[in-house]
Amino acid sequence: MSHYRSDRTHAQFLLFDVFGVDRSYGQPPYEDFDPETAVEILEQVEAFAQDKLADSFASADVHPIRLDPVRHTVTLPRDLRASLAAHVASDWLRLDLPADVSGIHVPASLRWAATEFILGANPAVAMCSQLIPTVVAMLQRNGTKEQRRLAELILERNWTVTMVLTEPDAGSDVGLGRTRATLADDGTWHLAGTKRFITWAAHDAAENVIHCVLARPQGVDGAGGPGTKGLSLFIVPSQLFDPETGDLLGPNGVVAANIEHKMGILGTPTCELVLGNREPAIGTLLGDAHDGIRQMFEIITYVRMMVGLKTVAALSTGHLNARDYAMSRKQGRELASLTGARGGRPLVEIVDHPDIRRSLLTQKAYAEGGRALVLYTATMIDRFEGAQALGGQDPVAAERHRMLLPIVKTWCAESGWRILGQESLQVFGGSGYLRDYPLEQYVRDTKIDAIYEGTTGIQSLDLFERRLIRDRGATAGLLLDEIAVTAHALADGPLAAEGALLTEALGAFRAILEHTFDRAGDTPRVAALGLTRLLMTMGDLIVGWLLLRAADAAQARQSDPSLLQTADADLAGSVAAGRWFARQVLPHVSAELASARLLDDEPLVLPDTSL
Repeated sequence: MSHYRSDRTHAQFLLFDVFGVDRSYGQPPYEDFDPETAVEILEQVEAFAQDKLADSFASADVHPIRLDPVRHTVTLPRDLRASLAAHVASDWLRLDLPADVSGIHVPASLRWAATEFILGANPAVAMCSQLIPTVVAMLQRNGTKEQRRLAELILERNWTVTMVLTEPDAGSDVGLGRTRATLADDGTWHLAGTKRFITWAAHDAAENVIHCVLARPQGVDGAGGPGTKGLSLFIVPSQLFDPETGDLLGPNGVVAANIEHKMGILGTPTCELVLGNREPAIGTLLGDAHDGIRQMFEIITYVRMMVGLKTVAALSTGHLNARDYAMSRKQGRELASLTGARGGRPLVEIVDHPDIRRSLLTQKAYAEGGRALVLYTATMIDRFEGAQALGGQDPVAAERHRMLLPIVKTWCAESGWRILGQESLQVFGGSGYLRDYPLEQYVRDTKIDAIYEGTTGIQSLDLFERRLIRDRGATAGLLLDEIAVTAHALADGPLAAEGALLTEALGAFRAILEHTFDRAGDTPRVAALGLTRLLMTMGDLIVGWLLLRAADAAQARQSDPSLLQTADADLAGSVAAGRWFARQVLPHVSAELASARLLDDEPLVLPDTSL
């Protein structure tokens, strides 16, 4: 049996019974969709992920990727190569393509629900193939005529793509990048420099890899200056090609010099790339415009959402694997008393032990909460795309989507990795530490998610500086007001106690936010000490709210089954997950407020050697 356990039913329950995304089906721009079509897509993508991608997950972890140091070619294990080629050649990548390319406008919430299956079955493959539609869309929106033709060739010839930002001495500070681009007499650009941590930079599953490279143009008025604003985006193929037919003309001057030796995601060839060392690395300026950071953020925005969902997918399958194990593993005897004798009672499955049940429900709450956070954020795209199709705007949805992105990426990554390690793996006991089960690989593969595309500290700064303080919390305030409405609505029903806990957590978070605003004006470095706490606490609050919305919907459908759109939905589980998270996690928000108020400058003035 495959390692992968999917939870399609819960995704459908969120989409249709909690968020009501089907209310926009049949209307522009989603005229081609109804709930039946959406469910069929989810079922088929789930089956594809299980059948074509999941089997190479474990084998790619133990069969090494090989770099030929002379020819600078990278050879993949056979199973992994077949999985990647299958996904790149499949129709499922078309779900993410622009409507004018694919012929159909797929709602973002449905696209992201389907993408979870790809990420869960084989995250190494997904980190390559899922980027292709985003780069194609970027080329279509921003590119020259030749670059728009390149977008077509990528799809026609099943080429793969990369995003190339990081340099050895720059790290997360992209603005320190020193890779140079010089204009040649024929109008192309020659790039020179070294890039590091480039995911899927070279491999033998496709004949060409198209690199999207940030570099600093030389000798151009108004471009190439210091910092991120001086960077431009260049399209650099690993193999030169005929721009009309796509026929390969020979290698370009961009080579894989090294494969990074990583803790996890060993199925991804993460390389150091050297450009223009012996031969020119020839590229073209995207759109003939020096607007690199804005253009690259069209990719980064997608990838940050994908990284958050990658962790959710791993945590969800980790939880379901742990539950399967707990239901079959017999060990220990039923606990009748903490002080009395235990002899004479029969062995029981470990799922009967109270601490295992606590652990499984905790895993379920975080997995389902993370999925709810990702899909709710995706519904904001549905909203503003729907408004645009009708000739209007939905600025609230657009701003809320931007605000939620660093929370999706970081809360999911940090919470998911912690719960996988502390809870999911622990259910297996010593067996969880072995490669006999997939949990140890899940843990290793997932740690990177808190580092990818901006570390936790950087995402926390981004949330505060660019999303919260920019409008003094106005965008956040609208969301917090909606949370208050939900808490008030729960006050007179069966979730009244949980509604009260949501109200208390909301008040504590408002106080944390206001306190941080005040601190940022007086002592910004002290305020910065609490920004990771701010992001994670905001994530806890929003996830708690979404889980209680799901619990409320589940209770309503238990009372009136005619309301239920998702057959076989685990209604009792959704109620329990919402109640558990509200009771066991939301009270911590008040404790975080106390900690925020106790922050001072001691960590900032200590000698470095005392840290």
